[in-house]
Amino acid sequence: MRFHTRKWVKPEDLNANQTLFGGRVLAWIDEEAALYSIIQLENKRVVTKYISEINFMSTAVQGDIVEIGIEVVKFGISSLTLNCEVRNKMTRETIVTVDNIIMVNLDEKGKPVPHGKTKIEFVKDRLEGGD
Repeated sequence: MRFHTRKWVKPEDLNANQTLFGGRVLAWIDEEAALYSIIQLENKRVVTKYISEINFMSTAVQGDIVEIGIEVVKFGISSLTLNCEVRNKMTRETIVTVDNIIMVNLDEKGKPVPHGKTKIEFVKDRLEGGD
């Protein structure tokens, strides 16, 4: 799994127990999945269709740094299925895992449209002509 994003846990990210608020983590996951999908599918019109069971395993506190990892599970016709792990860089513990996040590729009218992708592509490979 590749960890693309780091977040610094700040006071506004905490719950009443002074630990990382689960809703904040879910927002970070949704945003990371969208950004990853937009880059992979080369289309800014991508939406979250489904998020499977979310498993909270540990937490973070103010000042910790967390990392968000995304991995492609499957390329569908108009969708991309991902899984995600959020881990605490300071304690090395997994905070959250999500087995399936389904992102859907849309056209200008907001309807699902085939994306034509079958494998992970890296931006550097696109820029270098895919060598």
